[in-house]
Amino acid sequence: MSNMTNYLAKVLEVPAERLSLCSVQYEIKKVSKGELLLQHGEVCRNTFFVEKGLLRMFSIDKNGKEHIIQFAPENWLIGDRSSLYFNEKSNYYIEAVEDSEVSILQRDFFNKLLEEFPNSIEKNDLVLQKHVKSLQDRINSLLGETAEERYLKFIKMYPDLLLRVPQWMVASYLGITPESLSRVRKELARKNFITDK
Repeated sequence: MSNMTNYLAKVLEVPAERLSLCSVQYEIKKVSKGELLLQHGEVCRNTFFVEKGLLRMFSIDKNGKEHIIQFAPENWLIGDRSSLYFNEKSNYYIEAVEDSEVSILQRDFFNKLLEEFPNSIEKNDLVLQKHVKSLQDRINSLLGETAEERYLKFIKMYPDLLLRVPQWMVASYLGITPESLSRVRKELARKNFITDK
């Protein structure tokens, strides 16, 4: 059973006997580290569910600086929703941070799923509301929290990523420089808060 099938069964409560019907509605693709699934200026046509590996979504500002919006480890969904649903050119890139396997979901995948399984509507709505809440929390965090507070939230949200991504990517996600991140880590270590174990 793929992780996507498991997600449909456990999170959206699609009946077990109908899961095989869902599995023909998406394809699983292997992507190499560094491969782009979406480029700036393209219209996003898919949502990606991470079966194995790690993706990131990021933008590049006019000065050439990267800003990581989201990481997507195993069992996470990622896509540019604005581009996908409003047919707009994307401002983002989606890239494989590691060699990965992803389920590629067409734009209408969830609409078709909910038509077929209306009992999943409430569960899907809860997933969407949690996603909106996490985006609001992230905006609030970037606007009003210290670098240390943001770093601790990052560890809570992505508990295994510190060993999987370079520090500059963590700093980019937090909206700070790698030097600032190094200071935060040293200060936390000084406080006997061990973050790398």
